Amino acid sequence: MSSLASLARLIRSKNAGPFVLTFDIMFEDEARYRRVRDSGVLTRERIAGLYNLPPDKVQLFFCDPALAVKASIPRPVTQGDVGDADGHGGQQYAPLMEIEVP
Repeated sequence: MSSLASLARLIRSKNAGPFVLTFDIMFEDEARYRRVRDSGVLTRERIAGLYNLPPDKVQLFFCDPALAVKASIPRPVTQGDVGDADGHGGQQYAPLMEIEVP
């Protein structure tokens, strides 16, 4: 088993507008990308569980030509509202790093 963080070249989060967070998981080579993609550990249900959301609120895309995975979820608080502790959404990727990949 390996952590997603050890297999990915980059895991990041950012705003996709004031109401949506998006996550990018990028890989350096096709073998690592396929290992993660084919393992089945990255699912809407898994991401929803990490962020306490219903699975139908998660959009998940595997982009084979780019060796990348993209997921988008609603922001827990609208960007800039009172209680928004991460205005750029740049610190929200951390739970993804610990996903174990066989």
